Amino acid sequence: MAADPHGSLATALAHTERLLARDAALAAEQAREILKVMPGQPVALRLLGTALAQTGDGAGALASLREATARDPGDVESWRLLGEQFALAGETKNADDANAQMLRAATASPELVEAAMALADNRLAVAEAGLRARLERRPTDVAALRMLAEVAGRLGRYPEAEALLRRALELAPAFTAARTNLAQVLHRQNKSADALAELDRLDARDPGHLTLRAAVLARTGDTAGAVTLYAAVLADYPRQPKAWISYGHALKAVGRPADSIAAYRAAIAQTPGLGEAWWSLANLKTLRFDDGDVAAMTAALVGERPDELADEDRYHLHFALGKAHEDAARYAASFDHYARGNALRRETLRYDADEVTTHVERSTALFTREFFAARAGQGCQEADPIFIVGLPRSGSTLLEQILSSHSAVEGTSELPDLLSIAGRLGGRPQAGQASSYPDVLATLDAGQLRVLGEEYLERTRANRHTARPYFIDKMPNNFQHIGLIQLILPNARIIDARRHPLGCGFSGFKQHFARGQGFTYSLPEIGRYYRDYVRLMAHFDTVLPGRVHRVIYEALVADPEAEIRALLAYCGRPFEAGCLAFHANDRVVRTPSSEQVRQPIYAAAVEHWQHYDDWLGPLKAALGPVLDSYPVVPPSVATG
Repeated sequence: MAADPHGSLATALAHTERLLARDAALAAEQAREILKVMPGQPVALRLLGTALAQTGDGAGALASLREATARDPGDVESWRLLGEQFALAGETKNADDANAQMLRAATASPELVEAAMALADNRLAVAEAGLRARLERRPTDVAALRMLAEVAGRLGRYPEAEALLRRALELAPAFTAARTNLAQVLHRQNKSADALAELDRLDARDPGHLTLRAAVLARTGDTAGAVTLYAAVLADYPRQPKAWISYGHALKAVGRPADSIAAYRAAIAQTPGLGEAWWSLANLKTLRFDDGDVAAMTAALVGERPDELADEDRYHLHFALGKAHEDAARYAASFDHYARGNALRRETLRYDADEVTTHVERSTALFTREFFAARAGQGCQEADPIFIVGLPRSGSTLLEQILSSHSAVEGTSELPDLLSIAGRLGGRPQAGQASSYPDVLATLDAGQLRVLGEEYLERTRANRHTARPYFIDKMPNNFQHIGLIQLILPNARIIDARRHPLGCGFSGFKQHFARGQGFTYSLPEIGRYYRDYVRLMAHFDTVLPGRVHRVIYEALVADPEAEIRALLAYCGRPFEAGCLAFHANDRVVRTPSSEQVRQPIYAAAVEHWQHYDDWLGPLKAALGPVLDSYPVVPPSVATG
């Protein structure tokens, strides 16, 4: 080694590492030879500790790894292995300490600091490239695994994020931050039971863990439990403006609007420029802002340091001010704020209208009469689900409230489970490649279709809290998956909630959605999406006649009893008078219409869009003949 110490050392270490894969005893001998020439060499010490651990010499492994970390405190892998050996020896405190040192060493890396800065600036592609390069060299770097999981989560690649976090926790079970992130990712995937199981392993006194648990409870429909938990946490840790907002959402869902308003205003008192809290007040729909509120929101937007306001706060404030000016009949100012909020929000999204159009074209080509006839009698035969589909702000929550007032029907919420199944079937296409969905459905046999139907029922079971035989899934986007529903749950009911395209379209434009619905932030894109929706539903009316029951919102408002009787008849349920008194139903409602559906049907909203008619030209142009013929589908759209 003397002639070329660095080259010879690198060669010897690489040879030792290769030996570890096939003969740990020989690897130990090789590591000792290196240490004779270069005593205290940290990588050789780590390799010796690894080899000794594999041969069962735990004490020797601990000694070598302790010396390795002392010689090179920045070696993440040595700390990880030392923590693993302490855990095997039952020395929990030392294992936790070693894992903590591992994380400090990992996060001190210039590469990870650079990746963290890229994450902070939302330069996700830069962060991802750097983290993947590091993990190529250090596949057990748990800090890098966690950061890469954050990138995946921000991009909506939740299964990948979950896998990365599980790997990090496999390497470092005491990595609390990774376990917290895992619980969050599981929550986002609607894996509520798994999320709660991870939270059970975390510090139950931590306010962040408690508020996450409350959010999971709310997702499963245990909103009363969420309200209780939020109240307890905020009593002890009141300086949490975001938690106050979540508390307000839960109070709103259980029908306590006054308490909900108080919670949102508590958040604003702590952070006056917190746009989400102002929008949450506006999103109650029944609240009217006063002049002081308008002045406070305007000051937040154009105050002394407007550049310090985050984009998220800015667009939320614009949406809230749009509602404030709308209520005061200042429609020009209202539309200006709605337009600004939508433009800001649209910049943050990757929505591609072409993808929806292409999906509709592929669906109409695949799902023919013959396709469904060849698969008749397949799928899961249970009839539990009632799907309410369409566009958001089309009256779907009103229909859910009406149906859930029936003694045999349970209302749940907008469940993401069908979308998750469809996404999984489509795989994860590379950039520029099309998803294999829906065409992949043609390759599934009867057994696979039945299992998918059973999976959907099992996944949604956590959201069912009564013994009622039927339940509602009102995710509006499920209209894109009518074909999937027919194949895996052929006896499920499907209800299409349809509203006038200008009323529905503008109502979506002035609504900020917590997630999804990327088409609603541009008037032309709303019009195009509505046309694609009408076209796809017209296709299913042709190939599956009578399969979908359509409720026209304006007809429901004009003659509620007739429409409700027809709706119940389609669902195979006898008429119950309680369905006419749906506003008396005190069930939990978690959508923006929660306060509106606790009132009798009113006609005021039917033509409310007319106040904004002067600014809706781009929406009208995109709608084309669909607008003029509503509610009839024009032949040019029905035939594609």
